[in-house]
Amino acid sequence: MRPSGTCEMMARISYESVDTLIYDPVAPNRAATRSALLTLGFRRIETVASIDALNDHLQRRPPDLAICEVAGVQDPLCSVIQELRQGVSAYNPFLVVIVTAWGNAGSLVGNVINSGADDLLLRPFSTATLEARIRTQVERRKGFVITSDYVGPDRRRSSHRAGPSELLQPPNSLKMKAKERIADEVVAERLNRELKVARATLTAEKLRREAFQICVLWRLMQGLAPQAKTHYEVDLMRLAEVTKSLSRRARDTEFEEATDWCDKVLAAIEGLQLGVDRNASMHLLGHAALSLIRLIAPEKSAEEHLNELDATVAMIRSREALAS
Repeated sequence: MRPSGTCEMMARISYESVDTLIYDPVAPNRAATRSALLTLGFRRIETVASIDALNDHLQRRPPDLAICEVAGVQDPLCSVIQELRQGVSAYNPFLVVIVTAWGNAGSLVGNVINSGADDLLLRPFSTATLEARIRTQVERRKGFVITSDYVGPDRRRSSHRAGPSELLQPPNSLKMKAKERIADEVVAERLNRELKVARATLTAEKLRREAFQICVLWRLMQGLAPQAKTHYEVDLMRLAEVTKSLSRRARDTEFEEATDWCDKVLAAIEGLQLGVDRNASMHLLGHAALSLIRLIAPEKSAEEHLNELDATVAMIRSREALAS
């Protein structure tokens, strides 16, 4: 029997055609979540018991809704969700993800939020509470923010919130099926179309931010001597990570040329690591970094890029000075 108050809601929203995936390593908990979903009218439900199976399913057969238990796998699960949201390999980086947990102690809440999950639901929960959380993702899903390190729902306070035009409205096949009740073949066609646009937006924004981050790291390293070993090596490592990420993301896009400049950045990093002619390596790094940002964000002049870069570096150095 459905919980009181649910029948009227079910008359307007139907979950019968929604593809749902449950991840939970504990069999009784998987069964309990599945039972609650069946009560709400879900019929297409698959379950997995391991992080590897979850990751494989998200990559190969992404559902409209994933409900994932975090107990005992906080770091691995958050890494899977974060990797999904980055959109490098997954077909649908924007599927709805609800994380469940038996408590909110320590770093759990922050880690789940920073992973890009849509919601965190504490156990034990009622069927009505589960439906309310799912309904929120159908009717009032938040727009997505894209930064250097985060892709996911905008959770900033209203006073600092970006305008709707600055947020990415994620494709939502859960809404298409549950509220708009579109046939599967129409959903597939529309989702493909919306994903193409959204992924292009995600790729372009991530490339722009990563190129800018490479420039910032270059400028910060200009003021660091190699003798400042810890800070210097951390910046070099981060620079290599961001550059490799940008290179992977740029392949098979209109920004394919960026991969050549990434190779030059990596060559400069290798020179700096080996201590071979630091001046020449820094010159190559700066030339390649600035060429990257001009290639990826041609709407700004070289002077505008440099001004923005100088302002960011000055702000970072000011914060470091205050912290020291």
